[in-house]
Amino acid sequence: MKVLVTGSSGHLGEAMARRLKELNHEVLGLDLIKSPFTSHIGSITDRSFVKECMEGIETVFHTATLHKPHVATHDLQQFIDTNITGTLHLLQESLAAGVKRFIFTSTTSVFGEAMSPPAGSPAAWVTEALVPVPKNIYGVTKLAAEDLCQLFYRNHGLPCIVLRTSRFFPEDDDEKEKRAAFFGENLKTNEFLFRRVELEDVVQAQLLAAEKAQDLGFGKYIISATSPFLPEDLAALRTNAAQVVGKYFPDYQKVYEGYNWKMLTEFDRVYVNEKARAALGWKPKYDFSHLLEQLKLGNELQSPLARLVGSKGYHARSFSEGPYPVD
Repeated sequence: MKVLVTGSSGHLGEAMARRLKELNHEVLGLDLIKSPFTSHIGSITDRSFVKECMEGIETVFHTATLHKPHVATHDLQQFIDTNITGTLHLLQESLAAGVKRFIFTSTTSVFGEAMSPPAGSPAAWVTEALVPVPKNIYGVTKLAAEDLCQLFYRNHGLPCIVLRTSRFFPEDDDEKEKRAAFFGENLKTNEFLFRRVELEDVVQAQLLAAEKAQDLGFGKYIISATSPFLPEDLAALRTNAAQVVGKYFPDYQKVYEGYNWKMLTEFDRVYVNEKARAALGWKPKYDFSHLLEQLKLGNELQSPLARLVGSKGYHARSFSEGPYPVD
């Protein structure tokens, strides 16, 4: 099968290109930046360029985007041009070329303020039923692009699957306080309890979405590691997260002590992946339980695919105050 991967020089894009090639698909990689996995260098904001890339394509994996780290370095129009207009171009040319399925990588950031409960309130239980309240141009443009996908399915019958992925970047956290308080791997491992997913599992979700797209037609799915928590834990997660974690993993503190690690004191949200597991048949391997076992054995925590792809960053330059500037 001939497939198009947008953002093929990026973190998820490269991972997708690697895996698709392993599966013997013909992969056309599109990106602004040259890489071994990018065959066509150009912008999705250029519709004529997008059209040139669509010949013979059966499946589009659209991962190219301006991200949250770009909010401080790019203006509003650039976000609109890339995340909305670029997606529109891809949808229009997919339809014209007879593409059979369109898999769009969105983000849990679309939920925005809906995931920030006020002090004294339980943690947010984040399912697809939660109404998004985007808090920056990144969230606004990704939500608009999701709606374009739905429009093209409803009006033109183009099967479109939207995957709202949680964080999977390998870089350190953008918050200075968290970087100062936690080792990088410690913080990431904590996040697998409520707001992180492994790159290997994201790739698997993408492949399953492509398999199911024509049967499902359209759908939005949260792609995050399976959390052990239940709705009745939400209040305690705001006041004593470590105690709640201990209820499910009685030995985690002993394991953590061996690494001089610690748990977050509070979780403000819990991402729920039940819909993706049910509809896509997705079975994410990397969750807190799996990572705890790897810690006990002294093994690598990242998947082999994530180690191959490595850290990409988001900018061509470095910043003194963190991995990227915060607006």
